[in-house]
Amino acid sequence: MTALFFIFVLMIHTNAIFSMSSRHEFNTMALEVFKFQFENNPVYRSFCDLLYKHPSDVKRVEEIPFLPIQFFKSHHVLSSSKDIQDTFSSSGTTGSITSKHYVTDISIYEQSFRKGFHNIYGNIKDYTILALLPNYLERKGSSLIYMVNDMIQQSEQPDSGFYLNDLEALKTKLCALASEGKKVLLIGVSFALLDLVERYQFNLKNTIVMETGGMKGRRKELIREELHSILKSGFGVSKIHSEYGMTELLSQAYSLGDGIFECPNWMRILTRDPEDALTIHTTQKTGGINVIDLANINSCSFIATQDLGRVHNDHTFEIIGRFDSSDIRGCNLMAL
Repeated sequence: MTALFFIFVLMIHTNAIFSMSSRHEFNTMALEVFKFQFENNPVYRSFCDLLYKHPSDVKRVEEIPFLPIQFFKSHHVLSSSKDIQDTFSSSGTTGSITSKHYVTDISIYEQSFRKGFHNIYGNIKDYTILALLPNYLERKGSSLIYMVNDMIQQSEQPDSGFYLNDLEALKTKLCALASEGKKVLLIGVSFALLDLVERYQFNLKNTIVMETGGMKGRRKELIREELHSILKSGFGVSKIHSEYGMTELLSQAYSLGDGIFECPNWMRILTRDPEDALTIHTTQKTGGINVIDLANINSCSFIATQDLGRVHNDHTFEIIGRFDSSDIRGCNLMAL
């Protein structure tokens, strides 16, 4: 494939990805992206070869191989020969190996999170964005910080901004904006939101509280129902929203409450048998979460995560937990 033809094909795929409106279009595009990445991603091609999976044999989305997410810790997972524009890295404990997502076209990520947010929440300019993401701000390479920083800029609201450890200033700002009737999105990591409501009590109106998940080793992990109950009581809101994303993806799913997530049109969740990673569930069984993220065209769009969850008939999904070990059972192909 020549460089010029590669760019032409990529442009067609990218434009089509964000204009899809039906499940049939998604399935057709997913098969096309699979063929593209099979031909242009050496790591993914080697993985598919070990499974004896060739595009000529794959007729349905459920037959596409899903790359274990651990590959992002040990390999350059790329379907593009263009220069790397940015590198996103996962959080981890000192000395641990972190995932690296090499991004060759940051504009695709920007398109994805801007359109994804707009489809669920409307115009970003209607919101003042307040971000409480201390653990992400304290390190480099966070895709979440990149997204939220762009949201803050796009909101064009003078009160939008990040808060690191100054909880008192954040409390004052939240209360002031509530009294003014301003529409607010407070997005924060779970442990920091808990810190805030343990220190202050709120009765917020016109405020969306969105947790991004995880205690990041700062607190004891809580089940979602317990976490959301504490946050609803502390902030005085009826629902806690959630964002589902990760370093290795370029798209996010959102929950408007009760832990039920909705994907944008270019993203889909499947579940696999926890004991056999190559078997995809066709019913609403709990299983390992597989993500199709067509925006991730320059990397790998088909990823087997370490999360456990359940997909509903309307294609919404919920996260139940995580595998209790870092190995994804049933797939011993990490020695590429």
